[in-house]
Amino acid sequence: MTEADKNFINTCKEILEHGYSSKGTGVRTKWEDGEEANYVSIIGVSNKYDVEKEFPMITLRNNSKTVYKAIDEILWIWQKKSNNVKDLNSHIWDQWTDENGSIGKAYGYQLGKKYDFKTKEGIKNMDQVDYVLYLLKNDPSSRRIMTNLFNHEELKDMNLEPCAYSTQWLVKEGKLHLILNQRSQDMLTANGWNVMQYAALQHMFAQVSGLKVGTLTHNIGDCHIYDRHIPLVKKLLEAKTIDVTPKLLIKNNTKDFYEFKVEDFEVEGYDYQKEIKIGKIPVAE
Repeated sequence: MTEADKNFINTCKEILEHGYSSKGTGVRTKWEDGEEANYVSIIGVSNKYDVEKEFPMITLRNNSKTVYKAIDEILWIWQKKSNNVKDLNSHIWDQWTDENGSIGKAYGYQLGKKYDFKTKEGIKNMDQVDYVLYLLKNDPSSRRIMTNLFNHEELKDMNLEPCAYSTQWLVKEGKLHLILNQRSQDMLTANGWNVMQYAALQHMFAQVSGLKVGTLTHNIGDCHIYDRHIPLVKKLLEAKTIDVTPKLLIKNNTKDFYEFKVEDFEVEGYDYQKEIKIGKIPVAE
């Protein structure tokens, strides 16, 4: 069993056994047929992963190809700083795009905005990503190495408000630790996805900063399972986990974050439960 398996199983069990029902609260989300997409949720989840020990991948289902799509999305947001789906190699954002293929002033758009930041050398004009990279190399003891995508002034211009909305980066004894804060998490479709992609980002930032990877702490405000996902989650919880230790390999020794490509990544030591198949997962909109 991986750490990702353990956290997924424990969180899902907690939701199913003690979660709050959204029925009767006027939820925004709908299923494709127009019916309300209700859910059961718990509040204030914090899961930790030792990314140096193992790359966080769930073995209860097949993530052998999903991991590369997740890395592609994180590069779209953090490296390309794009809000246009033409720069993304999957269709996960299609339902939130406008006629121009944009998701509005969300995600990558926010990371690409430049600000005047206070540094030890004076005021420097840069975006949030470059500010993090600058501090990791020039002021690694700082406890202010943070990003925030939840720009209240521009929420009205976003087709979807950020789910994973802020990060904090901390360097301790030569290791880079990451805290990821997420306002809302769909456990079945997004939990493994978000953890894998931010662990990969952590690996990239550590490499270009001359650091080792440390822990990833994933804080979730509203952690939920949708009603039509409950039978699928229960099926996964009945599955036998695989005893593996996945490792992420980066086949590019670059010290420039902007040179990474999806094909530079490879996961070794991963396997998954092949006897349990849950089919196509319905997605709430």
